[in-house]
Amino acid sequence: MKMKKLVDSFNYAIEGIIYAVRTQLNIRIDFVFALLILTICFFTSLTRVELLIITITITMVISAELINTAIESAIDLTTNYYHPLAKIAKNTAAGGVLVTAINAVIVGFIIFWDKLQPAVNHVISKVKNSNPYMIFLTLIIVCILTLIIKAIFGEGTPLRGGMPSGHSAIAFSVATMITLVSPEPIVIILSYFLAVIVAQSRVDSEVHSVFEVVVGAIFGILITMLLFKIFHL
Repeated sequence: MKMKKLVDSFNYAIEGIIYAVRTQLNIRIDFVFALLILTICFFTSLTRVELLIITITITMVISAELINTAIESAIDLTTNYYHPLAKIAKNTAAGGVLVTAINAVIVGFIIFWDKLQPAVNHVISKVKNSNPYMIFLTLIIVCILTLIIKAIFGEGTPLRGGMPSGHSAIAFSVATMITLVSPEPIVIILSYFLAVIVAQSRVDSEVHSVFEVVVGAIFGILITMLLFKIFHL
C-alpha cells in the first residue's frame, strides 16, 4: 500500500511537469535552453564542481517556473475577477523566476566564457580576414533557410507569421555578423539591442508568438555562426 502511494506520488509529479510543458511557453523555452547548455557541456572540459553548478542552476530555473505555474493556477482557481493581491502574488512569483534566470546567465558567463573565448577569438579573426561578399551570402542563405522552414511548418506566409520569425532570424543574423566583424563592444551591444527591438515589434503587433521569435533569433545566430565556420575551415 505504501509502495503504491509512493508510485502514485511520482506519477502525479510527472503529470504536473508534463502539463506545464504542454501549456506553458516559458517552460518549453527553459527546457530548450537546458538541452542546449547540456549539449555544450559535452564539448567543454568542465570539472565536476562546474557541472554540478550548471545542473543546480538549470534545476533552479525549471523549478521556479513550475512553482510559478502552480501559484498562477491556484490563484485562477480561487479568483475569477481582478484583485490587487492576486496581481501581487503572480508578479512576485514571476519575479522569482526572473531572479533565477538572471543567476543562470551570470553562472553561464562565468563558467563558459574562458572555455569558449579561444574558439570565439579564432572565428572573429577568420571573419575579419574574410571576403566582404561573405556577409551578403550568409544573409541570403539565412533568408532561404527561413522560407524553407516556414514552408515545412505550413504556417503564416513567407513574409508574415509562421514558424520561425523571419524578421527575428534576419535581425539576429545581422547582429551576429556585426559582432564577428566589429571589435567595439558598444557596437555589438547596440546591434543586439536593435535585433531585440525588431523581435519585440513582431510580438507586439501579434504577428508572431514569443516562442516563434525566440526560435527565429536562435536560428539566425546559429546558422550565421555555422556558415562562417564552414567557409573558413
